[in-house]
Amino acid sequence: MASFDLAGAGTGAGAGPATAGPAAPDPREAAVLAALHTRLAAEAEAAGLLDVAYTVIDSPVGKLILAATDAGLVRVAFECEGVDTVLQDLGTRISPRILEAPGRLARPAAQLREYFDGTRRSFDLDLDLRLTAGYRRTVVQTLQQIGYGHTSTYAGIAALTGNPSAVRAVGTACGRNPLPLVIPCHRVLRSDGTTGGYRGGPAAKKILLDLEAAA
Repeated sequence: MASFDLAGAGTGAGAGPATAGPAAPDPREAAVLAALHTRLAAEAEAAGLLDVAYTVIDSPVGKLILAATDAGLVRVAFECEGVDTVLQDLGTRISPRILEAPGRLARPAAQLREYFDGTRRSFDLDLDLRLTAGYRRTVVQTLQQIGYGHTSTYAGIAALTGNPSAVRAVGTACGRNPLPLVIPCHRVLRSDGTTGGYRGGPAAKKILLDLEAAA
């Protein structure tokens, strides 16, 4: 029986050895697929079928996964968290109707680039905080009081929330902040001045602190 390779060329029992390596991607096919994807995203948005849009952008702390609902930016995730893992979590917690649609994320992406370029010190974005609740949400909202280039401590944030004994809970809330960078949990340090943990890793936290200190 004849078999077929990926290009659809028939090979019989007496055929010679297959050539090594797959064919290079056809840029025309890539352009067509990109156009189809853009059209699909636009049609899904227009039909009200796109509950969560996402995109991936480059940054000095690695690739960032941005996701938004109709209400606003709902998630900023680091590459180390894994694109598939982040999307699966969003599908479970918000909606499985997720599509890569950079258009909805154009404004957050632009403001993040300005932040990394040093031309933006605060974000002006609609935020969807549905992924945090209870005391953690209180902490996340309190973090927005820490200005660019300034820092606080876990104990300091606990005091601001009116619960000075909740230092460990503040650390947990910072670690699970769904919108790092935009809601600046990187500006929270330990009481001894060391950086403490960070969802994007200690190197990313240091990069962000150094960026703001140099401004």
